Amino acid sequence: MPSTRLASFRAVMMRDLIAAIDLGSNSFRLQVGRIVNDQIYPLDGLKDAVRLAAGLSPEKILDEAAQERGVAALLRFHERLQDFSPDAVRAVATNTLRVAKNAPDFLVRAEAALGFPIEVIAGREEARLIYVGVAHTLPDPHRQQLIVDIGGGSTEFIIGKSFEPLQLESRYMGCVGYSLRFFPDGRVDKRSLKEAELAARRELQTIVRAYRETGWEEAVGSSGTAKALAEILEQNGFSRAGITHEGLERFRAALLRGGRIDALDLAGLKGDRLPVILGGFAIMSAVFKEFELERMVFSEGALRLGVLYDLLGRYHHHDLRDATVNAFVRRYNVDLRQAQQVADTACHLLAQLEPALADAEHPDRRFLRWAALLHEIGVSVAHSSYHKHSAYIVANADMPGFSRMDQGRLARLVLAHRGKLERVASIDPASPDWLLIACLRLAVVVHRARDRRGIPPITMRREGRGFSVNTTAGWLQKRPLTAAALEEEQRQWTALGRGLYVRAVGGRSVAA
Repeated sequence: MPSTRLASFRAVMMRDLIAAIDLGSNSFRLQVGRIVNDQIYPLDGLKDAVRLAAGLSPEKILDEAAQERGVAALLRFHERLQDFSPDAVRAVATNTLRVAKNAPDFLVRAEAALGFPIEVIAGREEARLIYVGVAHTLPDPHRQQLIVDIGGGSTEFIIGKSFEPLQLESRYMGCVGYSLRFFPDGRVDKRSLKEAELAARRELQTIVRAYRETGWEEAVGSSGTAKALAEILEQNGFSRAGITHEGLERFRAALLRGGRIDALDLAGLKGDRLPVILGGFAIMSAVFKEFELERMVFSEGALRLGVLYDLLGRYHHHDLRDATVNAFVRRYNVDLRQAQQVADTACHLLAQLEPALADAEHPDRRFLRWAALLHEIGVSVAHSSYHKHSAYIVANADMPGFSRMDQGRLARLVLAHRGKLERVASIDPASPDWLLIACLRLAVVVHRARDRRGIPPITMRREGRGFSVNTTAGWLQKRPLTAAALEEEQRQWTALGRGLYVRAVGGRSVAA
């Protein structure tokens, strides 16, 4: 087949494929799915037991061996993803990379190996995505379900119904961390099991009351620990189906008789689960006791499937992040007409600076619009230094759909919309965020009067390392406060070494 026809054939074959990568604390997983009528059909999956959390020191430093295992896994994933477009792939990282102090250094290596950006997601965002994945595999998602997902470094708890989460929590306890902490040499006795379970129960006591009050009709376990325990209990006759309280107690008796995890001869206990099953069992046992469960079913749905369905929403332009921003606008009583006016002007200026960013779906343009809509949410705290309050809320609130890095970027844009530019001077000089900041600041300045007059008669262009702004002399002469604010803007950009040049057509330039 000629090369052009081969390339065309590949493009057709790849058109409806999307992929999710889950950089978990125990395993790295890749899931490829095909989109058919708004449903995702899993096609291919890869798993690598990286045990990232095992390389995390007490000082929260990820050791070189764990980093190398992670990079090697991502290089293998890269081979499978070579023909995927950037918007068809989403990679997320969970607890270990949330807490590791040297995570930024590892992520540089990891993204180079994978060939795609990696998002570190917050615990509640992880819980939300897990629920999305599990809900799409349940026979009746309209029942109220308690979902428990024991991962390598954290455990997520969700109550949801009809694809909507009602409760979302993440707790810093996982099968890798607990296995290393309480069963470091693989030995198990009554004392170590009791200490591990009590530690887990203490973590659960802060959420269990609220969860019981919300209630559930069925308990569901997802991910590796729940799957391994279900298989062990079923294959050894400890339970007839799924995970049961009685089955866990029979497994406990077998563990105590064996004394060491590697001495057990049990069906379903696979080699890759041996190093972490004790910690996972202790957490699951604590869950059953604190939530007073008798039975839990297993679901194949998990984080990576949730990421695929979340990606499907973005693929069809139903991005949860838009809903989240709109919810924040309502929650913080934002002056919506003013925010939309600032957003429209900022995006208009961005299209002048970079015509390629005129596309409403371009990620940079979307971040600019979100920042404009949210720039005044801090007024709900205090008007003085409200931009700092706005940035703090954006950086630290639970924002469904946004990764930590998304929120960090959005917070920087919001912080930079007024005041001293030196606060964000650490942004990479080549970053497109400087264009977004320039457009947002100028839009805020020209709409300071909140006069609802729409996009003003100004144009914006790049000039050297800075920007030029042109308007009519008459327009500027009628707005002395705006002219004064533009002079201050010139001083801010000049101090940063970039420059902002304001010129009135038919009149003189605004003096700095």
